[in-house]
Amino acid sequence: MSPPSARLVLASDRRKTAPLDPAQPLTIGRASGNRLCLASLSQVSDHHAVVRFSRSQGWLVCDWQSRDGTFLEGQRLQHCRRLEDGDEIRLGPDGPVLRFELQANAPAAAPVAAAAPAPAPAPTPVRPPTSVEVDGQTVPVAMVRSAAVQSLPQHPHIFSWWLLLCLGGLLLLPFPWLFWPLQGLALGGWILLGSRKQHRLVLVLRDGRALRHGFANRRTALAHRNGIRKAIGQGADAP
Repeated sequence: MSPPSARLVLASDRRKTAPLDPAQPLTIGRASGNRLCLASLSQVSDHHAVVRFSRSQGWLVCDWQSRDGTFLEGQRLQHCRRLEDGDEIRLGPDGPVLRFELQANAPAAAPVAAAAPAPAPAPTPVRPPTSVEVDGQTVPVAMVRSAAVQSLPQHPHIFSWWLLLCLGGLLLLPFPWLFWPLQGLALGGWILLGSRKQHRLVLVLRDGRALRHGFANRRTALAHRNGIRKAIGQGADAP
């Protein structure tokens, strides 16, 4: 079953719309590389938000590490949130509002005697990205050879520190009231810090250089990776 058609409509001017493509995330921001470029709106960050489709969850909106945040129905996004028909996305506390709308599919066949409906106005076309901005540099899409996401531990040496602290704590073994709290704190710190990861989008250029950009969560990093792979003619699941 094909996903429902959807679009974003600028609340202040409903003539301005952007159709949503389930196969390609819609990046929103002031930078020219975004599929929905809002260069004239100062309240919007260079890379502000992403709207994408998930087969398991439907249409989602995610913040893209914006300066002032992305709000869905008045609540600031901390993680990607599912969109429902009529939901309003605000870019920043006082920024523009984009209304998410589902579009009904056309009927399979119209009665022969029925009059042909008037053609709907064509939506404002969204230009495919010609460049991407990574680590403060604007790179033409034609220069990108590959895009990948790396998820690395934020504290790669935490196991060594935990082991050293545990061994040192053996000196306190004759004093159980000190030894066991120290061991508990060491174990908790290892579990907490060892589970944290940093996610980086890595672009390899045709001249051999590699550019990196960090993201707060892996889901957003993968959405941008897939959008770039789409632009350079690679599948989202390419190795």
